[in-house]
Amino acid sequence: MIADRRRLVAGVLDGDPRAIARSISLVEAEGAAGADVIKGVFRQSGRATLLGVTGAPGVGKSSLVDRLVTTVRGDGRTIGVLAIDPTSPFSGGAILGDRVRMQTHTGDVGVFVRSMATRGELGGLARATGDAVVILDAAGFDLIVIETVGVGQAEVEISRTADMTVVVTMPGAGDGVQALKAGVMEIADLFVVNKADHDGADRAVAEIQTMLGLHPYQPEEWRPPVLQTRATDGTGVPEVLRMIDAYCARGDTEVGRRRRARFEARVRHLVSENLLRHVEQQALEPGAFARILDQVVATEVDPYTAAEAIVRQAVNTTSPPADTFSS
Repeated sequence: MIADRRRLVAGVLDGDPRAIARSISLVEAEGAAGADVIKGVFRQSGRATLLGVTGAPGVGKSSLVDRLVTTVRGDGRTIGVLAIDPTSPFSGGAILGDRVRMQTHTGDVGVFVRSMATRGELGGLARATGDAVVILDAAGFDLIVIETVGVGQAEVEISRTADMTVVVTMPGAGDGVQALKAGVMEIADLFVVNKADHDGADRAVAEIQTMLGLHPYQPEEWRPPVLQTRATDGTGVPEVLRMIDAYCARGDTEVGRRRRARFEARVRHLVSENLLRHVEQQALEPGAFARILDQVVATEVDPYTAAEAIVRQAVNTTSPPADTFSS
């Protein structure tokens, strides 16, 4: 088993597509095997640029990403794409819509496309997205694109995962005030008005510019540019890539701050999971957690008191048994 894991890690570091795909499947399963892979490759990560692409359904995110892949490859760089798709109600897996649309890149060793199911996670991302990014980063991809599922204002999570966030919109997607209320508009480092050949494209750009004018940007701050594209034929996409490179070349401390915040959140999450597992499996008597939960369900005990009692017992403080409470 250990030898198999070592071979898998070696395959990831060599950029082997099958090893990468297998490793991402393991981290999606959220078991010890996936954790072992991350432990084996993590020190070789940290070099890729992480780009988040978000926006409402139907604005052309997938088409834009597809054209961006072509442009990046034409520039001699490699690119990995994590397309977060809705969960299938039948299989529990990703519906695979984005991977179907990116078949033109099949066979290109410099491109890796993976669909990941949200599996009920909020924020427009799959739970294992962060670990999948580490795997692609360690595999040597220069740019990693995370395309969110496209559900609207809940997708602000992408701004905490990516180094740079591109918000895609289109003419007729709503006025600037409505867009501002959606929350997604506030996380953008770059705005792209796609389908620029449609009526109202210039108006959409003007509305976003007006909205940006309400923010008092300092001279040294990055003011999000607003670009127009036609993903159907690639018009404007090279300028999008140039703007991405310009943002990442600034040496802005914002990228470093985001990366630190991203890993802080990940470590805190893992600590919480491990502590809860320890409490349930070792600190509490068998069946104690279920008995406490029964009391909460019966409204005999509130969740806060229940949690406090569990923690007290877990750290071996002097307290009544965790499944007995005074009213």
